[in-house]
Amino acid sequence: MAGRFFRELPKGGDLHNHLSGAVRTEYLIQLAADDGLCVDATMTAVAPPCGPGKRPAADALTDAAFRQSIVRAWSMQDFPQGESGHDHFFDTFGKFGAATAHRGKMLADVAGTAAAQNQSYLETMVTPASAGAKKLADDVGWNPDFATLHSKLLAGGRLDQLIADAEQEADASDAEFRETARCATATPTPACRITVRWVSQVSRNSAPERVFTQIALGLRLAERDQRFVAVNLVQPEDGEISLRDYRLQMRMLDYLHRVYPRAHITLHAGELVPGLVKPEDLTFHIDDAVRTGQAERIGHGVDLVHEDNWRRLARDMARRQVAVEVPLTSNAQILQVEGAEHPFPVYRAYGVPVVLSTDDPGVSRGDIGQEYQRAARTYELGYPELKDLARASLEYSFLPGRSLWRGDPVRKGFRLVDECRVPQSDRCGRLLSESPKARLEWRQERSFQAFEARYAG
Repeated sequence: MAGRFFRELPKGGDLHNHLSGAVRTEYLIQLAADDGLCVDATMTAVAPPCGPGKRPAADALTDAAFRQSIVRAWSMQDFPQGESGHDHFFDTFGKFGAATAHRGKMLADVAGTAAAQNQSYLETMVTPASAGAKKLADDVGWNPDFATLHSKLLAGGRLDQLIADAEQEADASDAEFRETARCATATPTPACRITVRWVSQVSRNSAPERVFTQIALGLRLAERDQRFVAVNLVQPEDGEISLRDYRLQMRMLDYLHRVYPRAHITLHAGELVPGLVKPEDLTFHIDDAVRTGQAERIGHGVDLVHEDNWRRLARDMARRQVAVEVPLTSNAQILQVEGAEHPFPVYRAYGVPVVLSTDDPGVSRGDIGQEYQRAARTYELGYPELKDLARASLEYSFLPGRSLWRGDPVRKGFRLVDECRVPQSDRCGRLLSESPKARLEWRQERSFQAFEARYAG
């Protein structure tokens, strides 16, 4: 009964989701088989031909033992004791990377899971025009003067050509998604009901010119194409270059945010624990992401209480409504942080908006329902608290338009805006017609009504 309750609970959106890491591992194996890929001795998908030491990925469709070996290598299933959860987790992406060529098919799988979990919205991370951005950055090279560097990217229309390339990728992904999910047929899959927006990934463990180029591309793209809403820095925060260039990358974001003020920024920050990095590296990442990097949301934020003057930081985040995307399962698997050691209750105590998220549910072997169930059991949350967490997932999304809720809903409660205090009024109708965000929030409220009627008593 509990599993069904958390599956059927209306859970709004998933705001921290990496597309390639969100796909079910079994589906990645199917995609690898469809593309004729091989699997080598390290369980890494590689291009054919399948010579000595390699097997066709298609063998995993009939050989159960082979399939399970791949699943263990490509996910956290049966994760071996004595191995670093952090290292195993991040190593999976290199092993299944060759199987992630079909963005639309992967989205159909991930959106289908979201629909089965009674969600309505997904912000998922991809890397647009990756090869072209790398070439442009390499051609331009590094210049510490951000204005000059940005001008070089724009010269000859090269950055705008990357925008066009990214839009063509998105068009192809949309078409592949709609075909896979049968959206234009009489029998569309539930995936077609999910509203999807893209977040552009920036590889933070790259050379400075590549990081700057990817940020500029992602922000410019978000201002040009409504399918894209934000940028985010990805890859391990404890990587050598990530640590070396952290403050530099925040200054890049600060500069480019002023150039592209309408684009959103959400940042992995504070995905660190003592022992993973030097003590001084635990003292400023979240603060610098918020104050310099202009982050409107923070992903993970696990090292909060190790930050210098963290109480002031938490109060400022609450005042500015900087939300924290919390994937509890991922934090437990990668960082071994859970229960009372996790800052989830601290953020809530300070009034910082919190949204539950999945991160990489394919790798983690979980789903968003598992995150809500884990939060409820670990922190003794009742239905009203779960309901507000679900509401927050849409409230702090990057969907355009006015909210259905007034002011600061986390600290003051979710109160309807004046227009919709009389639900059937013309004013409420106009708001819902004009605001994509308010429409999804209204749809969620109706889902709550149906859910509560089903579970009354």
